[in-house]
Amino acid sequence: MEWLFALAALASVAVVLGLSYRLFGDYMAWVYTSEKDWKIERGLYRLIGVDPRSGQSWQAYLRSVLAFSLVGALVLYLLQRFQQWLPYSLGLSAPSEHLSFNTAISFVTNTNWQSYSPEATLGYTVQFAGLVVQNFASAAVGIAVAIALVRGFASRRSGMIGNFWVDLVRGTTRILLPIAVIGAVVLMIGGVIQNFSGFTDVTTLAGTTQTIPGGPVASQEAIKLLGTNGGGFFNTNSAHPFENPTALTSLFEVFLMLVIPVSLPRAFGRIVGDNRQGYAILATMTVLFVVSFVALTAFELSAGGTAPQLAGGAMEGKETRFGVVGSTLYGTTSTLTSSGAVNSMHDSFTALGGMMPLLNMMVGEVAPGGVGSGLYGMLILAVIAVFIAGLLVGRTPEYLGKRIGPREMKLASLYILVTPTLVLAGTALSFALPGVRDEVTGTSIWNPGTHGLTEVLYAFTSAANNNGSAFAGITANTPWLNTALGVAMLLGRFVPMVLVLALAGSLAGQDRVPVTGGTLPTHRPQFIGLLLGVIVIVTALTYFPVLALGPLAEGLA
Repeated sequence: MEWLFALAALASVAVVLGLSYRLFGDYMAWVYTSEKDWKIERGLYRLIGVDPRSGQSWQAYLRSVLAFSLVGALVLYLLQRFQQWLPYSLGLSAPSEHLSFNTAISFVTNTNWQSYSPEATLGYTVQFAGLVVQNFASAAVGIAVAIALVRGFASRRSGMIGNFWVDLVRGTTRILLPIAVIGAVVLMIGGVIQNFSGFTDVTTLAGTTQTIPGGPVASQEAIKLLGTNGGGFFNTNSAHPFENPTALTSLFEVFLMLVIPVSLPRAFGRIVGDNRQGYAILATMTVLFVVSFVALTAFELSAGGTAPQLAGGAMEGKETRFGVVGSTLYGTTSTLTSSGAVNSMHDSFTALGGMMPLLNMMVGEVAPGGVGSGLYGMLILAVIAVFIAGLLVGRTPEYLGKRIGPREMKLASLYILVTPTLVLAGTALSFALPGVRDEVTGTSIWNPGTHGLTEVLYAFTSAANNNGSAFAGITANTPWLNTALGVAMLLGRFVPMVLVLALAGSLAGQDRVPVTGGTLPTHRPQFIGLLLGVIVIVTALTYFPVLALGPLAEGLA
């Protein structure tokens, strides 16, 4: 019965996404290729002094990305540090310097890792003027970088990859903002709260007093999911009934997380002039998603022990209103889209079940990945797959009419090395440095042994991949983890962007190579299979030794 429910849930999401794929994908392609600007957009361009008709080289595009993100991080940091003097502060004091640093970096990098209890730490002004603004901004930046790479494939000897400020404004005004408003209304209809009531003291049935927090939740919930941000208004995130009241709202939230990343391959196909390329990327993403969902559901349904068998699966850490399938679908979606939102506690998954969200992030979150980052990550892996195919047949590799030479391969190779380096180095240093090790093992880790190693590994994997979900069995609000995870988020976001934009510039400077009989078709099942193999071998197997020390060791014990 549970498997029938799993099939029905997966089919429901697939049908809705299938209906939106072509329509929404074509719309996004139009957004980033249209020559017309809306009136409000022209006003914004005049305000910031931007000529919307001027193109940018990859270096200029990168400078704009970094400058915009730096200002956003500084503003968010200052909002937190001056919180007690802001309206709607709810009487809360300012977070510490290292926590404010971690949170500012987290939301600017689209990670939304939270080392604090939001409802007890941040007032409404910081929530909606700081966090929500960055939910929109970081998502728009991710899509803009992906579109810049797509333009690199589509351009012919121009050297220009678009205008960041135009891409940023259009992504916000034409895509994120309208859908977020609709999503917030739907969530409010479903029972998600939206108010400024502050804290309300109520008397429970047992006669005790309990403080119930309120807040503008629906508006933040919609964009946190649509922009694959993931930061919750409450500490328990989307497991809280004020954020996610029913199984239907949970399914709708899954749709919000997937709709942009799933539709972006269609926009990619439209812009490069070959819709088959979009279908090939989508098929690769779909295979990875389905395999991950089935594996995680199987691990959680087949958990050993009397209690799990009586409950129909491993129900610890899961809400009964969602059940095992509702939790595994949400967990698979959030860790494959870099959202990081949770409606169950991943720390309470079975040992092998908890390994699946880890693997989802370790493969680069490309199935379908975060808004923008999933597409450009998959295109980088496609470049590597084409290069490998070229070596096998002895031909100069080409992808979408562009030659993949030494420069392009160096950039792609560095891209796939960034995240594993950050994850493994951060985890190793947490246990290798004497003073740090004492803090991590004595304060942060609640469950020592192999599970404790997995908790730290999960934290750095989540940070470096800009996911933001946590294993929930670790206290990260310490000077070391706030700082180290902040650095991992910062480097994990912007170093890959530097490499992606450099690759976009290199491709944009090339002319298109004509298709010949020896050109590798990159829209057929053979290439999809090759791409899947590259993803598994190049990314997932990098982490096998550390997985053997953590979740695999725990699961096989």
